[in-house]
Amino acid sequence: MQNDRTGESLLFLTDEQLRQGIEAMFFAYRGFTADPDRILEKYNYGRAHHRAMHFINRVPGTNVNNLLKILGVTKQSLNRVLRTLIQDELVTLKIGTKDRRERHLYLTDNGKSLEKQLSTAQSHRMREAYRRVGPDAVTGFKQVLEAMMDPKLQVTYKKLRSS
Repeated sequence: MQNDRTGESLLFLTDEQLRQGIEAMFFAYRGFTADPDRILEKYNYGRAHHRAMHFINRVPGTNVNNLLKILGVTKQSLNRVLRTLIQDELVTLKIGTKDRRERHLYLTDNGKSLEKQLSTAQSHRMREAYRRVGPDAVTGFKQVLEAMMDPKLQVTYKKLRSS
């Protein structure tokens, strides 16, 4: 297998190197989620609450079905999370004007504030890592993550990037 950009052979990857990459991903994920987890713990929320708030913030007015598609969770699971966020006045739900069956989701001011705390913590960690490794590594890292996505999720990801 050839890397189109450099012509280098990618066959040099050993099983041990792949295992190390997998382990690095696990430990990086722990670091990436540690700071928000500490904030979420104060509210008795979990990562599902964080993910929902992140994408509601990213796409204000998204409907429940779109959020289900983005998060890849069951309707029952998302309903539990949304019920809590609505009850705690972090998310508001508005009935669709064109289709009254649709439910559009928005963060309240309190929701925006909490989401900002969570994203700031992750942005800080990511910014520091990016600074340490430099732009070429950042580009390569992004390419690896995108290459690991299922094709259907790549479409969803690209739609989010263009919004």
